[in-house]
Amino acid sequence: MKEYFVKYRPFLIFLGKFLLTYAVLTLVYQSYLGQYDKAAFEVDGFTKSVAAQTKGLMGVFTDNVSVQAHQSQSSMKLFYNHKFVARIVEGCNALSVIILFVAFVVAFSGKWKATVLFIFGGSLLIHVLNVIRIAVLAFALYQFPDQEELLHGVIFPLFIYGVVFILWVIWVNKFSLYAEKPAQK
Repeated sequence: MKEYFVKYRPFLIFLGKFLLTYAVLTLVYQSYLGQYDKAAFEVDGFTKSVAAQTKGLMGVFTDNVSVQAHQSQSSMKLFYNHKFVARIVEGCNALSVIILFVAFVVAFSGKWKATVLFIFGGSLLIHVLNVIRIAVLAFALYQFPDQEELLHGVIFPLFIYGVVFILWVIWVNKFSLYAEKPAQK
């Protein structure tokens, strides 16, 4: 049995770091969400912020955009040209995606400074691209409401998870302790 622990030690360390980081960050996030009363349709502050940032981004292109709290759900309603085009719910704020990203980077950690900087930069990039994703999705849903399933269910999740995957590949190949170092002459 000991030989298996020795043989698979790197994988077990990766798995342990990933699961521990993911569990701790998820518990912190759930604790944060627990402050809001879903029965009273309260929306968490970060989701409100994402909705406001989406409105601001869309406002660069048009004056006909607004956001308001949903009266019967824990979400923000996004209007474009006075038409309700999207609900921004807690799952739209990308924090769960960022938690997954962080857990993977920590599991394949590199030097402390590089790890922290990559987590910060990658999380910021994911957040910014998520706001852009919601804005583009809102414009697309206005033009093509019958394509909601394809746009919301396939294309835009593929985009955000694709970005996370690319960041992971960059991390593992360039910055983690497992990255190949160039040969010294």
